[in-house]
Amino acid sequence: MTQNPLESRASDSGAGGGASAWTEAQLRSAWTAAVGDHPGWVDLLAQAWQVRHRAYAPYSGFAVGASLLTAGDLIFSGVNVENASYPVGCCAERSAVCAAVTAGQRQFRTIAIVTDAEHPAAPCGLCRQNLAEFGLDLQVVLGNTTGLVWHAPLRELLPAAFTPDSFEPRPGRQ
Repeated sequence: MTQNPLESRASDSGAGGGASAWTEAQLRSAWTAAVGDHPGWVDLLAQAWQVRHRAYAPYSGFAVGASLLTAGDLIFSGVNVENASYPVGCCAERSAVCAAVTAGQRQFRTIAIVTDAEHPAAPCGLCRQNLAEFGLDLQVVLGNTTGLVWHAPLRELLPAAFTPDSFEPRPGRQ
């Protein structure tokens, strides 16, 4: 049986126990061992981990934090916001994109997403499509609260994506 790619955690991270037992320092150590020298990824994961505590998830209890790095090295974060009418809720990834676009940013390099799931949780299909609007070269870095991490470019998570290049330009299209 092949190893699940989401199960790449540093074995010498020094932390034990459940999700609540991990400190930010222990997570940073585990994430650093897992992602190597990718510039800024550990800081992005840490920021997503920190902001995740602001999520509004009274129905699922599944808090998600996301931090989005722009081409200009600015970071925008978001959390999931649930609603009693489920379709009205907003995922953390889309919250981060909306914050960045509101600030005038439209070019992104990396998004880090942190949950307390057993394995790092990938963005839902709606979020993948939302991210694809701004480019398929975006690096998606997934982490959890026990030090697991996994990453891939968005194009691998959304093959044959529908993007602005999928149709002919129309008058007034920017």
